Amino acid sequence: MRVTRISDLTAPELADYTQLTDVALRRVREPEEGLYLAESPKVIERALRAGHQPRSLLLLEDWLSKVESILTDYPEVPVYVGESAQLEQLTGFHLHRGAMASMHRPTDRDPVELLRTSRRVVVLEDLADHTNVGAIFRSVAALGADAVLLSPACADPLYRRAVRVSMGAVLQVPWARMPDWRVAGPMFREEGYELTALALKDDAEDLADYVNHLPDRLALMFGTEGTGLSRRALASSSRSVVIPMEHGVDSLNVSTAAALALWAVRTADQAKLTGCAGASR
Repeated sequence: MRVTRISDLTAPELADYTQLTDVALRRVREPEEGLYLAESPKVIERALRAGHQPRSLLLLEDWLSKVESILTDYPEVPVYVGESAQLEQLTGFHLHRGAMASMHRPTDRDPVELLRTSRRVVVLEDLADHTNVGAIFRSVAALGADAVLLSPACADPLYRRAVRVSMGAVLQVPWARMPDWRVAGPMFREEGYELTALALKDDAEDLADYVNHLPDRLALMFGTEGTGLSRRALASSSRSVVIPMEHGVDSLNVSTAAALALWAVRTADQAKLTGCAGASR
């Protein structure tokens, strides 16, 4: 490993890690500069396993031995080591997971190609909270959906908080940015998807009933935390589904709703496969 002990916090080679708490700056800077940040050895390892290329690493001294094994294929990648107080001053927060990597962003995927290789996808429109985006990616990975498609204004899955909350799932689950709804709506239909909105509409079906008759290709769509799905998104959908609430609660957090909907779809798909297997005996 190319290990360098930090002596000057203003050194240009540390620029990737400076003032990470300035959210507005990171949202613009990371995509424009072609980088994202992976925090903790586990997430860094998942990023490398996914084929992403490291730019550099930032570590506490005690974590050198813990990352050495995952960097054997990258001997030329610089590793910057510092004391806890130094790294907190540099990044703006306490690096309690001990390690962070600056990674080259992967090439953007084609949403049409992603749809063609999938059957169960999640569509996120304009979610602003990176925590919710990360939590949804984790549910997608855990519950067996194939991919995530994001509206142009949806929060960045490779923002540090989203990567951390997802436990690296954003590095495993294929995802792509969609065009606007004038193009995206026909795109789903042309690829054989039923675009189903999770929405509080008068004609929305109960999720429990809906999953009894699932289409071959399904895109489950979730809207922004405050106002929900836009009119264009709802106009592009072919059906609407609701999770019934009790005790005067009108809705669930979007990441919770996504997890419940994905679990219901997965359970129904598995029951169908089990039934088909039993009928063929």
